[in-house]
Amino acid sequence: MSRILVVNADDFGLSSGVNRGVVRAHDEGIVTSTSAMVRRDAIEEAAALARERPTLSVGLHVDLSEWVYRDGEWVPLYEVVIAEDEAAVEAEVAAQLARFVSLFGRQPTHLDSHQHHHLNDPVRSVVVEVGRRLGVPVRACTPAIEYRGDFYGQSGRGDPVPAAITVDALLRLLASLGEGVTELGCHPASVPEEGSSYSSERPVELEALCDRRVKAAVEDEGIELRSFGSLSGG
Repeated sequence: MSRILVVNADDFGLSSGVNRGVVRAHDEGIVTSTSAMVRRDAIEEAAALARERPTLSVGLHVDLSEWVYRDGEWVPLYEVVIAEDEAAVEAEVAAQLARFVSLFGRQPTHLDSHQHHHLNDPVRSVVVEVGRRLGVPVRACTPAIEYRGDFYGQSGRGDPVPAAITVDALLRLLASLGEGVTELGCHPASVPEEGSSYSSERPVELEALCDRRVKAAVEDEGIELRSFGSLSGG
């Protein structure tokens, strides 16, 4: 089997800085797909940038809440709906999907969620069912696709881990890929993202994703870069 890699940038539409980072990482780097946050202010700009880049696959980044670790506990920055309310989750996911289709003129090529909230029920069941109905993969829920989230500059509690987003770290990650299809998550932006718990790390990620050594390593390792759209033939 060959080694196929989908490099997916999260948070498309969060801000102009994120939008610029994502498209640069696609135009100059190894990003092949992105996931859009349709409730955010810069989403219309994101949709326009995507229309100019037909090779950039766009999925839905389901946005239900954001939590941060403070003073020894997790606290919400915002909650769109209560995650335990399955009916509310279903309605919100349906609304975000409809908004996505309105903005991008097509269905998403894949599904995931902000801060991976879809990995726990009842959100998981809702999102997996939408993916089944659309015939698209769901991050870390589609058995044929391995998810790698280790290119990330913070620990699970938000402590800095700068060594995880260097060029060398990305090169090691590429060398460690197994056979089959892998999704690599990333969060590039052209400038630090004010108001985000993941801020100064984003431009560092962008430079690594666009580094010529990384593109050369993909070729040298015999890794086939693909988008989610190209995996499905869309």
